[in-house]
Amino acid sequence: MNAHLADRLTVYSQLMRIDKPIGTLLLLWPTLWGLWLAGNGHPDMMVVAIFIAGTFLMRSAGCVINDYADRDFDGKVERTKARPFARGAVSKKEALLLAAGLSLVALLLVLPLNPLTLLLSVPAVFLAGSYPFTKRFLPIPQAYLGIAFSFGIPMAFAALTGSVPALAWLMLLANTFWTLAYDTEYAITDKPDDLKIGIKTSAITFGDYDVAAVMICHGVFLALMVLVGHEAGLGAAYYAGLGVSALLMVQQYFAIRGRDRQRCFKSFLDNNRVGAAVFAGLVLDFLLR
Repeated sequence: MNAHLADRLTVYSQLMRIDKPIGTLLLLWPTLWGLWLAGNGHPDMMVVAIFIAGTFLMRSAGCVINDYADRDFDGKVERTKARPFARGAVSKKEALLLAAGLSLVALLLVLPLNPLTLLLSVPAVFLAGSYPFTKRFLPIPQAYLGIAFSFGIPMAFAALTGSVPALAWLMLLANTFWTLAYDTEYAITDKPDDLKIGIKTSAITFGDYDVAAVMICHGVFLALMVLVGHEAGLGAAYYAGLGVSALLMVQQYFAIRGRDRQRCFKSFLDNNRVGAAVFAGLVLDFLLR
């Protein structure tokens, strides 16, 4: 491999955030919840593999588009000033072609699935591609991100059952609140910089109530997931998983209440454990039947 090609691959991997898998994991957990519920604890593993690969590809494409959209801002933000666009390491054409290529491969993965799943992939791609631009005009763009990050749930039900029941939309709503919670923690870390450059985030919109908003959204998420468990007839193991998640969220409160940027970012990362706890409880619940 020559030096130029190696350099381009390194830059592209940075654009795709391959070295920072937290976004893929946070997108994957609710998709796995949906697959396990739709598959009654035994989803088709080929479908699961398709969704895992698709999650990675669409998150990567979303990151590329995000950097393209924020190319004039990232250099002014402490946390993002070393990104490829901010340091002039990539062109707009390269980024757009990379995002298009990733999205095309994701589409090819969905083609073997049923028509409803393919149909739902259209709004899923639109949401992922348009989210980065909502920071210009939406007061709480994290809510829009929440819908984008939740669309794997109805797609999972469509792929395994050929329909999207009310339970799937209830889970989508629950996950939207969870995404709003953890991405507001993320936004708190950039709040001083975002105020200077004039973009909109939930942390700015909530103002002095940003920490309270995070905890309220966590609480709504848990309440809706309890309702999901009731509607799906789930048992003690599932609720134990939610209990562990609740304890992890309480820990987050004590970490973010001082609004220390590093501790808020760590709390954002810790939501990976929340998603894993819910999934573990769900899987265990089906295994114990």
